[in-house]
Amino acid sequence: MIVCGTAFSFVHLCDYLNENDVRLSFPAGSRVFETGGYKGRSRTVPKAELHAMISERLAVAESHIVTEYGMSEISSQAYDRTVGRTAQRIFEFSHWARATVVSMETGEAARDGETGLLRIVDLANVGSVYAIQTEDLAIRRGNGFELVGRVMAAEPRGCSLMQVES
Repeated sequence: MIVCGTAFSFVHLCDYLNENDVRLSFPAGSRVFETGGYKGRSRTVPKAELHAMISERLAVAESHIVTEYGMSEISSQAYDRTVGRTAQRIFEFSHWARATVVSMETGEAARDGETGLLRIVDLANVGSVYAIQTEDLAIRRGNGFELVGRVMAAEPRGCSLMQVES
Protein backbone atom coordinates (compact mmCIF):
# COMPACT_ATOMS: atom_id res chain seq x y z
CA MET A 1 0.00 0.00 0.00
CA ILE A 2 1.14 3.55 -0.65
CA VAL A 3 -0.15 6.66 1.09
CA CYS A 4 0.43 9.92 -0.81
CA GLY A 5 0.03 13.46 0.49
CA THR A 6 1.48 16.89 1.00
CA ALA A 7 3.55 17.74 4.05
CA PHE A 8 0.78 19.94 5.46
CA SER A 9 -1.85 17.20 4.99
CA PHE A 10 0.34 14.75 6.93
CA VAL A 11 0.69 17.31 9.76
CA HIS A 12 -3.11 17.59 9.97
CA LEU A 13 -3.53 13.80 9.81
CA CYS A 14 -0.86 13.07 12.42
CA ASP A 15 -2.19 15.79 14.74
CA TYR A 16 -5.69 14.29 14.47
CA LEU A 17 -4.42 10.76 15.08
CA ASN A 18 -2.32 11.95 18.04
CA GLU A 19 -5.21 13.90 19.62
CA ASN A 20 -7.41 10.81 19.36
CA ASP A 21 -4.64 8.37 20.35
CA VAL A 22 -5.00 6.44 17.09
CA ARG A 23 -2.27 4.50 15.32
CA LEU A 24 -3.02 3.18 11.87
CA SER A 25 -1.65 -0.11 10.71
CA PHE A 26 -0.73 -0.74 7.09
CA PRO A 27 0.62 -3.97 5.59
CA ALA A 28 4.35 -4.66 5.89
CA GLY A 29 6.34 -2.93 3.15
CA SER A 30 3.87 -0.06 2.82
CA ARG A 31 5.22 3.28 1.68
CA VAL A 32 4.50 6.96 2.26
CA PHE A 33 5.05 9.45 -0.55
CA GLU A 34 5.30 12.97 0.88
CA THR A 35 5.37 15.98 -1.40
CA GLY A 36 5.17 19.72 -1.14
CA GLY A 37 5.79 22.18 1.62
CA TYR A 38 3.49 23.81 4.12
CA LYS A 39 2.39 26.96 2.26
CA GLY A 40 0.89 28.41 5.44
CA ARG A 41 -1.71 25.64 5.67
CA SER A 42 -0.42 24.06 8.87
CA ARG A 43 2.30 24.54 11.39
CA THR A 44 5.75 24.01 9.91
CA VAL A 45 7.50 20.89 11.15
CA PRO A 46 11.15 20.01 10.47
CA LYS A 47 11.35 17.15 7.96
CA ALA A 48 12.88 14.67 10.42
CA GLU A 49 10.14 15.40 12.97
CA LEU A 50 7.39 15.09 10.36
CA HIS A 51 8.72 11.75 9.18
CA ALA A 52 8.99 10.50 12.78
CA MET A 53 5.32 11.49 13.33
CA ILE A 54 4.28 9.71 10.13
CA SER A 55 6.26 6.62 11.06
CA GLU A 56 4.76 6.49 14.55
CA ARG A 57 1.12 7.17 13.60
CA LEU A 58 0.99 5.26 10.30
CA ALA A 59 3.35 2.44 11.31
CA VAL A 60 5.49 2.90 8.19
CA ALA A 61 9.26 2.69 8.60
CA GLU A 62 11.06 6.01 8.05
CA SER A 63 13.18 4.23 5.43
CA HIS A 64 9.92 3.74 3.48
CA ILE A 65 9.02 7.44 3.38
CA VAL A 66 10.03 9.08 0.09
CA THR A 67 9.88 12.83 -0.45
CA GLU A 68 9.38 14.45 -3.86
CA TYR A 69 10.52 17.89 -4.98
CA GLY A 70 8.81 19.41 -7.99
CA MET A 71 6.87 22.40 -9.17
CA SER A 72 4.27 23.12 -11.79
CA GLU A 73 6.83 25.16 -13.79
CA ILE A 74 9.01 22.14 -14.50
CA SER A 75 8.22 18.76 -16.03
CA SER A 76 10.51 16.60 -13.89
CA GLN A 77 10.65 15.80 -10.20
CA ALA A 78 13.49 15.04 -7.82
CA TYR A 79 13.30 12.34 -5.17
CA ASP A 80 15.23 12.14 -1.93
CA ARG A 81 15.74 8.40 -1.67
CA THR A 82 15.04 4.92 -2.83
CA VAL A 83 12.73 2.98 -0.53
CA GLY A 84 14.70 1.06 2.07
CA ARG A 85 17.77 3.31 1.89
CA THR A 86 18.54 5.04 5.16
CA ALA A 87 21.27 7.44 4.03
CA GLN A 88 20.96 11.23 4.28
CA ARG A 89 18.01 12.62 2.31
CA ILE A 90 19.55 14.10 -0.83
CA PHE A 91 17.31 15.05 -3.76
CA GLU A 92 18.34 14.01 -7.25
CA PHE A 93 16.68 14.57 -10.62
CA SER A 94 16.70 12.15 -13.55
CA HIS A 95 19.59 12.54 -16.01
CA TRP A 96 17.67 15.01 -18.27
CA ALA A 97 17.28 17.59 -15.49
CA ARG A 98 19.97 19.31 -13.44
CA ALA A 99 19.81 21.15 -10.16
CA THR A 100 22.49 23.70 -9.40
CA VAL A 101 22.85 25.53 -6.12
CA VAL A 102 24.01 29.09 -6.77
CA SER A 103 25.28 31.86 -4.54
CA MET A 104 22.66 34.51 -3.76
CA GLU A 105 25.37 37.16 -3.96
CA THR A 106 27.16 36.19 -7.16
CA GLY A 107 24.92 33.75 -9.05
CA GLU A 108 27.93 31.44 -9.38
CA ALA A 109 27.67 27.72 -8.63
CA ALA A 110 28.09 26.91 -4.95
CA ARG A 111 30.71 24.45 -3.79
CA ASP A 112 29.78 21.17 -2.18
CA GLY A 113 28.30 21.85 1.26
CA GLU A 114 27.47 25.51 0.52
CA THR A 115 23.96 26.97 0.73
CA GLY A 116 22.36 28.99 -2.05
CA LEU A 117 19.39 29.31 -4.36
CA LEU A 118 18.21 26.29 -6.31
CA ARG A 119 18.38 26.63 -10.11
CA ILE A 120 16.85 23.88 -12.26
CA VAL A 121 17.48 23.11 -15.93
CA ASP A 122 14.88 20.63 -17.22
CA LEU A 123 15.23 19.40 -20.80
CA ALA A 124 11.76 17.82 -20.53
CA ASN A 125 10.25 21.33 -20.58
CA VAL A 126 9.53 21.20 -24.31
CA GLY A 127 7.65 24.30 -25.48
CA SER A 128 8.38 26.14 -22.25
CA VAL A 129 11.33 27.64 -20.41
CA TYR A 130 14.07 25.11 -19.92
CA ALA A 131 15.47 26.69 -16.75
CA ILE A 132 14.06 28.28 -13.63
CA GLN A 133 15.69 29.90 -10.64
CA THR A 134 13.67 29.26 -7.52
CA GLU A 135 13.52 31.05 -4.19
CA ASP A 136 14.23 27.73 -2.51
CA LEU A 137 17.36 27.44 -0.40
CA ALA A 138 19.42 24.30 -0.80
CA ILE A 139 22.80 22.90 0.13
CA ARG A 140 24.82 21.36 -2.68
CA ARG A 141 25.54 17.70 -1.95
CA GLY A 142 27.52 16.13 -4.78
CA ASN A 143 25.20 15.70 -7.77
CA GLY A 144 22.15 16.40 -5.61
CA PHE A 145 20.88 18.87 -3.07
CA GLU A 146 19.53 19.05 0.44
CA LEU A 147 16.46 21.26 0.62
CA VAL A 148 16.69 23.84 3.42
CA GLY A 149 13.54 25.94 2.90
CA ARG A 150 12.48 29.17 1.25
CA VAL A 151 14.18 32.55 1.16
CA MET A 152 12.82 34.72 3.95
CA ALA A 153 9.83 36.78 2.72
CA ALA A 154 9.57 34.72 -0.49
CA GLU A 155 6.06 34.46 -1.87
CA PRO A 156 4.40 31.11 -1.08
CA ARG A 157 4.23 29.05 -4.29
CA GLY A 158 2.87 25.69 -5.26
CA CYS A 159 0.23 23.81 -7.15
CA SER A 160 -1.80 23.32 -3.95
CA LEU A 161 -2.40 27.06 -3.65
CA MET A 162 -5.43 28.43 -5.43
CA GLN A 163 -5.30 31.79 -7.16
CA VAL A 164 -7.27 34.33 -5.14
CA GLU A 165 -8.56 37.44 -6.86
CA SER A 166 -8.75 40.73 -4.93
